[in-house]
Amino acid sequence: MKTNENTYLSIEEIISLPILSSTNISDDGKNVAFVKKTANWKDNTYNNHVWIYEKDKGQSYPITTRDINSTYPLWSPDSNNIAYLSPVSDGDNKKNQIFVKSIDGYSGVQITDEKEGVSNFKWEPTGKGFYYVAQSKQSEMIKKSKDRYGNFHHVGKEYQNNCLFYIEIEKGIQNDKYEHENSVVYQLTDGKDFHIHEFDISNDGKKLVFMATPSSNMEDNINKDLYLLDIKAEELQKMNIDKLLGGGVCFSPEGNKICYSASLREKDYYKNHIKDSTLEIYDINNGELIQPLTDFDSTVIPLRWTAKGILMRWQNKTNVVIGLLSEDGTVKMLSKQVDSFIMDASITSDGNHISYTKAITSEIFEIYLDDNKITNENSFFKGKLKSNKEIISWQSSDGLEIEGVLSTPVDFDPNKKYPLLVVIHGGPAWASFPIFSDCFNEKYPIEQFIEKGFIVLEPNYRGSSGYGNEFLKANYRKMGIADYDDVSSGVDKLVDEGIADNDRVGVMGWSNGGYISAFCSTFSSRFKAISVGGGITNWITHYVNTDIPYFIRMYLGNDPWNDPEIYAKTSPMTYIKSACTPTLIQHGEQDARVRTPNAYELYQGLRDMEVDTELIIFKGMGHSSDQPTVNVALMKQNLMWFSHYLLGESMKDFRVL
Repeated sequence: MKTNENTYLSIEEIISLPILSSTNISDDGKNVAFVKKTANWKDNTYNNHVWIYEKDKGQSYPITTRDINSTYPLWSPDSNNIAYLSPVSDGDNKKNQIFVKSIDGYSGVQITDEKEGVSNFKWEPTGKGFYYVAQSKQSEMIKKSKDRYGNFHHVGKEYQNNCLFYIEIEKGIQNDKYEHENSVVYQLTDGKDFHIHEFDISNDGKKLVFMATPSSNMEDNINKDLYLLDIKAEELQKMNIDKLLGGGVCFSPEGNKICYSASLREKDYYKNHIKDSTLEIYDINNGELIQPLTDFDSTVIPLRWTAKGILMRWQNKTNVVIGLLSEDGTVKMLSKQVDSFIMDASITSDGNHISYTKAITSEIFEIYLDDNKITNENSFFKGKLKSNKEIISWQSSDGLEIEGVLSTPVDFDPNKKYPLLVVIHGGPAWASFPIFSDCFNEKYPIEQFIEKGFIVLEPNYRGSSGYGNEFLKANYRKMGIADYDDVSSGVDKLVDEGIADNDRVGVMGWSNGGYISAFCSTFSSRFKAISVGGGITNWITHYVNTDIPYFIRMYLGNDPWNDPEIYAKTSPMTYIKSACTPTLIQHGEQDARVRTPNAYELYQGLRDMEVDTELIIFKGMGHSSDQPTVNVALMKQNLMWFSHYLLGESMKDFRVL
């Protein structure tokens, strides 16, 4: 990718930046596998390829190339083979299957042949086979029924549950091929009563633990249970744990204990689910429960239980860090507490070697092996200008302290007033971080805004993750109104400091950030221009259309039929008669999370109020886009919108870009 020096990255260059993830270390500590995502402009898609770094050679190389995608790399227990998922074509209907490649021998060999594909898998502890998750036969029954009676959808009843399977490979790979006719696949669960999420296998291969929900329906996602399977005896036990289970579960090295993420249930049912999860250790033999992290006020995810402790990952404000936890509650930090965002991590069974994916301030992600950086993706920035990022804080109207990320130009002058843009993250249980994030949000080109002369604030408003339980719940039944206060008070801080022009402030955001932007559009005349991306505009409209109505009950405390007042109070459309701010609306046509009626309702309301507005519906797009050209359009539209209303530039090419 060629770049022009002494300028900020263009939008196309931002979209072309590689994204690294899914690091996995071989158990001998010598090799690392990871996934690199890149834009494929020719086919207008993104490609994912598994790469391998060999420590002895000091070099990296991909195991798949071009249009053959690969993800989810896992080293074999003996460190000689790498398994991964890769889509296999059945016409246009490609489904992920497990492949295995020898680091020194045969090329990628397809192992599974599941009609609906494989979603998750792990090596059997001796390397003789795989445990994996795939859809149950029930989905085939639904298909047969539709073939017979027509293509109808039985709402809330067509559960596409999955099952656990085991496939042997010990004698299957011959001459770079896997002899499927000689393979044996064992189905370990039936898919009738639950839908499996995370799972782990004990080191002795005798037991399997998994988290599961009653069905694959999104409504059931908040009702996870733990199950323990005795593989040889074929005995399945539902564990009696009256907790709200989070993500991640793993066995102790001896296989007699299980570690998982969980939180206590509260009396207030709806508020129950807006909380951080800590770690809990369950002794299989005696049923004893241990909570080793009594003073952690953050969601903690267990990654692997090693001979030296449990590798865990958690967020601390704008840092995401890792450490090793002992059963006595002591934590050995494996990363810096500041200037660190670790996306994922992998550790050897003896706890002696680790790899992780990390970004520091103003940079994109790199892969590290034992704290040594083994990739160099930030070389794309060589000779380019890049915004400065810092964490600032302020008090909201009720005294709650709010943090945010402030991006400023290289030649920032603190004595100058800059036009200010506020970019609001989604979630709300997520956060903005001071890393280079333009290639992740793919909708708001912060670097291009900076080059135009803006400064950019990304507020971590109440409800954002990483700031503790009380902060996470501080927007309960205060959606919109309290969010607006958190945003506007951050703007006030920068205006009072003399670096932001009070008459030139714009707001934008996607998903929950789009909701807050819509609220700013109708609730206030404070802002000069607004962009609403995939945003909620009417909570009742959203409640009856979304795939996650439980999310709304969690934050508003009830359904709209029993508490219509809270739905009206927190809906942007309630205040449409006071709307006066030019508002761009962007929405995906196939968005199942936030349906398009939200966009049309706001658009028509603004038109009726004679407010400047544009509605862009992206055909075939869901809640986000998987096409580079669409992400370019999203970014360019936002750049042009705010450049016009805050800087006075022309909009004549807006419709054709």
